[in-house]
Amino acid sequence: MSEATTDEQKQVKEWLDADEANLDYYTQLKRVWDDSRQLAQTITVDENKAWKKLQGRIHPAPIRLSNFGWLKIAASIIIVAGIGLTAYFLTDKSKEVTVLAKQTVLNDTLSDGSVVTINKGSSISYNSRLRGDTRKVELKGEAFFNVTPNKKKPFVISINDVQITVVGTSFNVKNNNGNTEVVVETGIVKVTKAGQTVELKANEKIEVHARDSVLNKEQVSDKLYNYYRTKQFVCDETPLWKLVEVISQAYDSHIVIGNPAIRNLTITTTFDNESLDQVLNVIIETFNITIIKEGDTITLK
Repeated sequence: MSEATTDEQKQVKEWLDADEANLDYYTQLKRVWDDSRQLAQTITVDENKAWKKLQGRIHPAPIRLSNFGWLKIAASIIIVAGIGLTAYFLTDKSKEVTVLAKQTVLNDTLSDGSVVTINKGSSISYNSRLRGDTRKVELKGEAFFNVTPNKKKPFVISINDVQITVVGTSFNVKNNNGNTEVVVETGIVKVTKAGQTVELKANEKIEVHARDSVLNKEQVSDKLYNYYRTKQFVCDETPLWKLVEVISQAYDSHIVIGNPAIRNLTITTTFDNESLDQVLNVIIETFNITIIKEGDTITLK
């Protein structure tokens, strides 16, 4: 209102104070004005065409005023804001985005508020505005999704030939050598492959194998899938081979089990942000085994 006269400013203030609905309406107009001002500076549009298109998009509530002296100011705001808003609709600023976590874990917040934690060596791709009837994301590698609820617009993840559909939930997805693992932490997740769909609930998981179309879910027995988010390895009767697989990835190491007899031995413990040597020392003491280091390979016997 910096260009209005003192009387006009007074009239606007009286109108705002008269009814809370007036204040809400003014706030909406101001938000449109603020958002569109920068856009209007950079985009050239046909104002007449833009205004006609805008009229078909917005339907402001009726305004009850005792004095209309300030309306020329509001009209100016609406017209300029309308041009900017219409330019926003006419000019598609959306683009395909790919977020790659190379050597470190990354967090990415999508336009709908959903947060994705991407494990190193993994990536996600999506439309920056998540346009369409669904919120589509493509995943390569591993990521944890905390999805903002929206029943009218499901969140859909594609990974190889597997499709994962959710409304609002949190879950982990991992693909390794063509096999896909989905672990649900909260909510409900639908996993589909080759026309078959399985519904997973909290603390359930499924492993979809590349050459197998059978979908069988099971209970989650540990929290190892969370290590790259929490910096913890939580084992609960976890077989040694599985722990070795995870710490090999976590520490970029080549760890192998040289003695088949110890492969399925189980361990229950929690490693909290410890070094690889500390983890290996606990494994040695727990199973009374030895470790041989040759070059880049660590062998458990």
